[in-house]
Amino acid sequence: MTGAMREGHRIPKFAQTRWFDTPSGAHLAFHYQPAQGDAVGILIICHGLAEHSARYAQFAEVMSGHGFHVYAHDHRGHGQTTAPDAPMARFAVRDGVRKVIDDVCAMRDLAAAAHPGLPVILFGHSMGGLIALNTAVDYPDRFQALAVWNSNFNPGVAGRFGQVVLRIEKALMGADVPSAILPRATFRTWGRSMPEKRTESDWLSNDPAEVDAYISDPLCGFDASISLWIDLFDMTFRGPKLAEWLPKTMPVHLTGGADDPATNGGREVLWLSDHLKKQGLSQVTTKIWPRTRHETLNDTVRHEAMAEFATWAKAVLTPEAVTP
Repeated sequence: MTGAMREGHRIPKFAQTRWFDTPSGAHLAFHYQPAQGDAVGILIICHGLAEHSARYAQFAEVMSGHGFHVYAHDHRGHGQTTAPDAPMARFAVRDGVRKVIDDVCAMRDLAAAAHPGLPVILFGHSMGGLIALNTAVDYPDRFQALAVWNSNFNPGVAGRFGQVVLRIEKALMGADVPSAILPRATFRTWGRSMPEKRTESDWLSNDPAEVDAYISDPLCGFDASISLWIDLFDMTFRGPKLAEWLPKTMPVHLTGGADDPATNGGREVLWLSDHLKKQGLSQVTTKIWPRTRHETLNDTVRHEAMAEFATWAKAVLTPEAVTP
């Protein structure tokens, strides 16, 4: 572990960084944090848009302390992962959704082979939550539990309008350039809505140090391509439609922030909770943290949120709750 400091605090880092080649053609970068003591499970982390998996090191440390082997990889078009068809800010030239899902499954299979017999929890934040739900509905037998944090699966009319805008942009400019409209309609609008109006990234967290760390990180904050935005909207509408494929007893953990503009103040997290219950899922746990913005894991409630998640994760993976 590093002794590096930020604002008087140690900056967590993963124990190991590795690479492997996936069937989709990606040279996938991933980080690994081994379980401390007797292992109880595996946690696969899917990060959000315009960031990377190394930002989840503190979460990984906490979960490893509770007996989880933690794996977090950089999705296509993000971080240190490379692929011939996936430059920065793009999943793929075509079939991006399928390829990013297949990469998650490849990461899961690598982890499961390294720790045979252990149950697997799939965790996703924001864009990672879109990926996680879409992966789980396609491969429900590969995961024993699912966590979706800070994701909006109910953009409504605005989301459909966004898809129309993206199709027009693609026709005029191509798919491999940044969208001119979507960043202004989302990130920049959300940033300007924050009361302090300090930076355009304040919507991410109430903690200025975390916001500044995001801004100064060269692997964060890039503009997503039109292609990537199209893939994100496809996953947004696809995941809930296929939720009926999830096992009715699969434990699902949903989290949001009451001050998160990306999820309408957590309301769309509650929408997903209600939707999953209507599909017959009987073990849906939902928490909207007060005075919390988009990145729950980097906001002022981070320690409480991690502790609560660890308690949930261990409870749903007891022998009585699940058979690996």
